[in-house]
Amino acid sequence: MSFASKSLASLPETGYLREPAVLTLIPVSRSTWWAGVKSGRYPAGLKLSSRVTAWRVEDIRALITQIAANQSIQKEAA
Repeated sequence: MSFASKSLASLPETGYLREPAVLTLIPVSRSTWWAGVKSGRYPAGLKLSSRVTAWRVEDIRALITQIAANQSIQKEAA
């Protein structure tokens, strides 16, 4: 089972994920995640309060699919 299929199988169809849940699915550090959000590499979250940010499950699903596609392209090129 690939990274994408394992990750996507564990997600609900809709809803929101907070940062700890996102970082269990996307294998990057917290600072890398926030730098990617700032640069546009990763999806922007929704501020639920001054100290709480959540991401739409749909956006995280799309990101996982994109990462998996990029990895398979790199494997084919090698």
